[in-house]
Amino acid sequence: MILFAGILSFFGFGAPSPPPPPPPKTYLVQPVMVADEKAVFATVQSANVVPARARIGGTIIELKVRQGDSVVQGQVIATISDKKLGFQASSYGAQVAAAQAQLAQAKVDLDRSQRLMASNAISKTALDQARTAYQVAQSNVNSLSAQRSVVQQQSNEGEVLAPQSGRVITVPVTAGSVLLAGDTIATVAQGDFVLRLQIPERHARDIKVGQAIRLDGADIGLNGPRFGTIRLVYPEIDNGHVVADATVQELGDYFVGERVRVWVSAGNRKAIVVPANLITTQSGIDYARIWVGQSLEVPVQRGQMVHRPGKPDTIEILSGLNAGDRLIKP
Repeated sequence: MILFAGILSFFGFGAPSPPPPPPPKTYLVQPVMVADEKAVFATVQSANVVPARARIGGTIIELKVRQGDSVVQGQVIATISDKKLGFQASSYGAQVAAAQAQLAQAKVDLDRSQRLMASNAISKTALDQARTAYQVAQSNVNSLSAQRSVVQQQSNEGEVLAPQSGRVITVPVTAGSVLLAGDTIATVAQGDFVLRLQIPERHARDIKVGQAIRLDGADIGLNGPRFGTIRLVYPEIDNGHVVADATVQELGDYFVGERVRVWVSAGNRKAIVVPANLITTQSGIDYARIWVGQSLEVPVQRGQMVHRPGKPDTIEILSGLNAGDRLIKP
């Protein structure tokens, strides 16, 4: 039997050959639309920078903040003292005490006049004069008390409060400085920090609110790229540039005014992009592995990395691959 089977296989009548193995999982190469990114510079800025001003004139007796400190709205950042206010408060206090004594005497006179009027011992004119004197004394007490309250309120306004929560940027005064009402004690940058972009005016029509931007995480002390969104485009061109504000999560806020490089889209174009893990480099040459019934390595010329939010990084291929090619992992 073994001899007979050998004769049959020699003439091609043996058992059928096993089927070829199935092709591996491949990636289909096809052109896609990618953003034509341009590099511009932006600075870290606060959306609002508000000065904390003195409400009264006087001398700074205590300064509680310095550059870089974080403050909350309503926090006392400095105390201003004016000795004249203390003297005025003492003066009005003495005048109020004298007016209250006059009011008490006018009340006694009015009560006496009312009793005498009941027995027809005085005229009605005398009663009216006593009543008028009492009302004048009462108004005088109210007036002097209000003026004393004004002085006391001015003394309380010697506490300079932070106008908003954020970080102190500048403190142009020191303890002992003499100020007038309205002088700046410190400037506070709001915690809502943005990137202020300077974009050449030739790209003005391509910049839209809601458009995505990209920046290198290393520029702000983070790993990997970071993405943001343009939230405001200023309607005026400044020195040949369009100014726009963009929000980026995890944006550092300590170095306000720091310059970072930002990539913005200046339109879209077609390109062939493939996942980065499908490209290998050997001896300085990049290769991709194509499946054409069998594995075949072909050299390719890579372009720039293509970063898209929520998607893995890809590489643009300038030459070496065509639409319809199937790639396998090396």
